[in-house]
Amino acid sequence: MASWTFLEAETIRRLVLSLLLMLLMGCSDGGEGEASLVDYQRKLASALGRQAPERSPPGNIDAFPERNERLFEVPETRESILSVYALRECRITSLVAARNNQLGRVAPPSQRWIYELELWRRLHACGNSEVPASLSEPHRKRLERLLRSKTEQLPLVSWNSQFDSKEWIGSFSRASSPLAPGDTRALEAQLEAVTWLREATLNQFNPHWSPDSATLEAHLSTLRNRPFTAELLRALLLAEQRLSEANMLLNDALTNATACPVQSASGLTRELPELPAFLWLSRLEAVAERWLQAVDALFDSHIPPPDAVAAYRQRWLSLENPAAPLPALRRAREEHRRHWQVLRGRCE
Repeated sequence: MASWTFLEAETIRRLVLSLLLMLLMGCSDGGEGEASLVDYQRKLASALGRQAPERSPPGNIDAFPERNERLFEVPETRESILSVYALRECRITSLVAARNNQLGRVAPPSQRWIYELELWRRLHACGNSEVPASLSEPHRKRLERLLRSKTEQLPLVSWNSQFDSKEWIGSFSRASSPLAPGDTRALEAQLEAVTWLREATLNQFNPHWSPDSATLEAHLSTLRNRPFTAELLRALLLAEQRLSEANMLLNDALTNATACPVQSASGLTRELPELPAFLWLSRLEAVAERWLQAVDALFDSHIPPPDAVAAYRQRWLSLENPAAPLPALRRAREEHRRHWQVLRGRCE
């Protein structure tokens, strides 16, 4: 009797081993993304003797808030030419003139940001120099008022300049495709750009940090190359959808069978995390965590955003909100691991 029990256990073990081997076959590095997950679904269904799940398209990401919802209102500072000239010792006359000429009025948000950063630095340096003592009372008060106003406005201007730039807003474009997480060069370049924007924001009131227009434009050009955030969110939504479909398949098989539900197999040598589809999921999760942490840090470097942007951030970019794409994928992966442990427990 003991000999028969050993043979029975060995047969079941071989069936489970064979299930993983079947899942390993047919997936290569070239089958990343949806192809690897669909292949996993098909082989899982075959091993369980069931129909492959009917695939549904993942949901779409929300549009990023419109311009009037994502920007702060910043009153325009108006000073007469004579008033500005009276503060010529502050070295702001040429700067203001350049801002008010025809090219300055149509400058992109990034260049307006450089202007505002430089204007604050010159006003701050002037206000903390010997110049105020040489000014008449009205002009000294005007300098104090200008410096106070620009100090209050600069965080708003910094936000508006970044979130009015088509390069950064384009990162959230709905006109995008799912990201291939193996594209590490794109990730590193995008991370460098976002990290620089955060550094610039954190140093906006640092008089010893000089904004560099060429560096800013280079990083914005990198962001303009592709809608990276949207591509990542789409990949997360797609992965979570396909894995949830596989979860339903496993759950149904386990619910409707008290014994091992594996019906066909031919040897198993690897654990679940080593399967090609799950290697791809692990890379995707790692990329998502790095990117969303960087974006989160950029948001945190600013003042609290407008309500519409805060809601978008909580819904789509959060690392903690269960409904956000990354936590949802993690939850689906954990559910799959639980189902897999039950399967192995029944079949080994």
